[in-house]
Amino acid sequence: MTASPTADAIRAANERGAGALVGYLPIGYPDLATSIEAAVTLTRHGVDVLELGLPYSDPVMDGPTIQAATVQALANGFRLRHVFEAVREISAAASDVPVLTMTYYNPVVAYGVQRFADDYRAAGGAGLITPDLVPDEAAEWLAASDRAGLDRVFLAAPTSSDRRIERASGLSRGFTYVVSTMGITGARTDVDDAARTLVERLRGVTDGPLAVGLGISTGAQVADVLAYADGAIVGSRLVAALGDGLPALADAADELATGKGGR
Repeated sequence: MTASPTADAIRAANERGAGALVGYLPIGYPDLATSIEAAVTLTRHGVDVLELGLPYSDPVMDGPTIQAATVQALANGFRLRHVFEAVREISAAASDVPVLTMTYYNPVVAYGVQRFADDYRAAGGAGLITPDLVPDEAAEWLAASDRAGLDRVFLAAPTSSDRRIERASGLSRGFTYVVSTMGITGARTDVDDAARTLVERLRGVTDGPLAVGLGISTGAQVADVLAYADGAIVGSRLVAALGDGLPALADAADELATGKGGR
């Protein structure tokens, strides 16, 4: 079985009694150099796993905060090669924190699935989160990620059938991404009870790590999620904070990380 640096990091965080904080930022926002520095900043302020967003022209899952950031990254000249550059620099600066990239599948196909996997691995990345790729259509990515030794994260949603959640969790490596609520990303005042129910369903079919995302924006919500899940994923709160500068980003990460002490 292929080793998983992401699963190892999440399990280590749970063994410390804290649970894992997964932090999302887009590559190239507000510019490439700053996005790299911002990601490294997160690793020094309580984030256990990095999730880097690959800017895409049709981000159907992303809410307004992340959409605006990715639009700016594309306008500033983001190119696909910048993914490998960013991952290489971040991994070198924070080698103890796994770096995943969340990407829609079309850019991977356009680049070449095996080529992307090989180049991503060579850059030091841990794997990909592919929100629009369902396991039944993922044969080429499954083979490529196996050959390159990469983690692969599939999504499970409250509306997923029992067969779908079993297959998504069974093929995921690193963690299964538990969608807390139906809809697009964005900070919310509460995280749906559907997430807890979905985690319970997943516990019945997998012993792999489960991380909950979409809608988490405060340390208190992180603590709520880590009471029943292995990881809490935060995106929009961090992206909004980065818009106010790196010190604001560090402060936001510190506040979110307080939730790891609430178990």
